[in-house]
Amino acid sequence: MKRFIIIGAISAFLAVALGAFGAHGLEHKLSEKMMDTWEKAVDYQMFHTMGLFIVAFAANKWQGSSLIKWSGIMMIIGILLFSGSLYVLSTSGITPLGMITPFGGVSFLAGWTLLALASYKSA
Repeated sequence: MKRFIIIGAISAFLAVALGAFGAHGLEHKLSEKMMDTWEKAVDYQMFHTMGLFIVAFAANKWQGSSLIKWSGIMMIIGILLFSGSLYVLSTSGITPLGMITPFGGVSFLAGWTLLALASYKSA
């Protein structure tokens, strides 16, 4: 799926840019704990961006699989909810945003599970 490659490329670009911004622009502005939170957001964004590329290649191999499509969608939702909430939390200090983060984690888990199911069903 071409869309997952495009979204993955944009997400990878943003992960690199946000990682550099965190390292150079926020280093002395955030507490050590909030810098760790920022870095966790960048790491998980990049891990799941790579997941989007896997989904794109799998979609090409197993064309028409709705499981693959939903796997990618869940990874995108996970990036937005998990990493997005951690980016905002670390820069704003609004701790209730931490309640959103687990929904992103569950979305990541669902995305990987759907990818595994798609692979299993294709065999």
